[in-house]
Order: sequence, then structure tokens, then C-alpha cells
Amino acid sequence: MLVQETSLKNEILRLKKEKDIVILAHNYQIPDVQDVADFTGDSLGLSRQAAKVSQKTILFCGVHFMAETAAIICPEKRVLIPDLQAGCSLSDSITVEELRNWKKQHPNAITVGYVNTTAEIKSELDYCCTSANAVNVVKAIPADKEILFLPDMFLGSYVAKVTGRKNMFIWAGECHVHAGITPEDIAKKLDSMQDSEFLIHPECSCTTPMMYDVASGSFDDRKVSILSTEGMLNHVNNSKAKSFVVATETGILYKMKQQNPDKTFIPASEKAECQYMKMITLKKVYDALVQEKNQVVVPKEIADKARLAIERMLAIS
Repeated sequence: MLVQETSLKNEILRLKKEKDIVILAHNYQIPDVQDVADFTGDSLGLSRQAAKVSQKTILFCGVHFMAETAAIICPEKRVLIPDLQAGCSLSDSITVEELRNWKKQHPNAITVGYVNTTAEIKSELDYCCTSANAVNVVKAIPADKEILFLPDMFLGSYVAKVTGRKNMFIWAGECHVHAGITPEDIAKKLDSMQDSEFLIHPECSCTTPMMYDVASGSFDDRKVSILSTEGMLNHVNNSKAKSFVVATETGILYKMKQQNPDKTFIPASEKAECQYMKMITLKKVYDALVQEKNQVVVPKEIADKARLAIERMLAIS
């Protein structure tokens, strides 16, 4: 098996060079896929990278909405994905019809949507945001304006709490992986890992009961930080702590360990695995390179509208 994986990796490395294709891989991808990527990162960081690279073809190893975002940001490039079926439970939690109806009920509201949404949803937004800049995006909107925040209710609740915003309506969507990391998971780890720092993604359901204390920088006298995936990676690289409990999809632990071999990383929940992210395999990466298949195309009218919401987000980052 190891020989087969090694030869597949070598073939992928050869093909991407021969065909001048850049491979981008999300932090939640399996280690083998991260190993063959030119760049790894979060969805927004990778889309920004897509716009910078010289290659005209991008193979995006992540879920579908991420490849769409890359296609929107760099319309002159071709974006491929190893598996078109790699979706997202959070992205699926709101349809464009539901969003349009919600907007009709609040005609004067500003619509803020997480980057974890389809291109069609983005085309209906006033602003996109990431988990890293959601608080700043909301703060940039006049205080008297109603806000519709979608689709993640845990991130939305966190942002409303931190900003003190009372006129914010939050869609009841969730990421099944992050929603599955419960306050009980965190409490158990807090008890058993006395000397560890805790890093929590704001999509986790455990943020809701904890977030006020965490936002103020402490929780039961423990060092707890609510961070995006890139924020987590930067934090552990700079922290003097030697042990971390990480509440997000377990795929990120591979990169953390690579960058910090002298530190220990424990998942808050061993079950926090996204089956959609794990649909991308080395074999599918190889097939996509050989056949140059599964192009992700966003219709121009949708892409142009969506780009405006993304550009507003980038201006606030």
C-alpha cells in the first residue's frame, strides 16, 4: 500500500509540473493530499493564493463552495476539483429561495454571509465574511441597520455576543462536524488536560455557553482562544505552550504537528471528521490531473454579484 501511495504521489508531482497545474489543499484534507499540494490553508487564504499564482489551472482539494470561491476571485483561470460531490452540510443549510424570502421579510437589512456558502447565495449578499473577520464586518455596519447573518448559528451567536449587537437575526444552520463538538467534550478535556491551551473554532456548538468568558480571555482560569483555522495555526506557532486541545475538524492536526514537532495536539473530539473533505483521495487527485476533469464553473452574472460581497469582505480583513 505504501509503495502504491508513494508512486501515486510521485506521479502527481510529475503531472502537475508537466501540465503547469497548481494544487491547493484545505487544512482539513487527508495528510497524503496535503503532502502533494503547493499550498495549504483555509478556504479564503487558498482563494487569495489562487489569484496570485502564475498557473492558469488550479486543482482545488477542498469542498465545492471553496472551488467556486476561487473561480469567482480569478475568473480568468480554470478551477478543477477532484470530486464534484464533495459538498458541505453548512453550505447546504440555506437555499437561495429561503434567503430571498428572508430578505423580503427584512427589506432594509444588511445581509452578511459566511464564506461557507454557494456562489448563488454569495450573489445575494451585501457582505461575505470569514470566521476570522466576521466580528469586524459586523462592526463596520451602522449600528441602526438590521443584519441578517447566515448560515452558521454558532458563529452568528458568537459575533452577536462579542459585538453586543441586538438587531442581528441569525439563520439556524450548522456544520455537522463543528456542531458535534459539544460543551461536554470540552468540559471533559478541560478536566483531563490541565496544562493545555484550548483552541476553539467559532462554528462549534460549545462556543455558545462558553463564549462570553472566552471572549474576555479566560475560562475557569484556563487559556482558551476562539480562532479561525489559520488563526489556530498562527497561534500554536507563536505560543510558548507545549500542549493544545483543538476543537475543529481533526485534519488540521497534521499541519500543526508538522510545523511544531515538539508540541502535543489533542482533538477536542476524535469524531470531528468531515466526510466531505475526506472524499478527496490521492487517486482522485491523480485522475483529475490526468483527465483535467471536474471543472467548477460559476455563471458570469452570479460570479460578478458574488465578487462584490467577497471584495467588501477582503477590504475589512
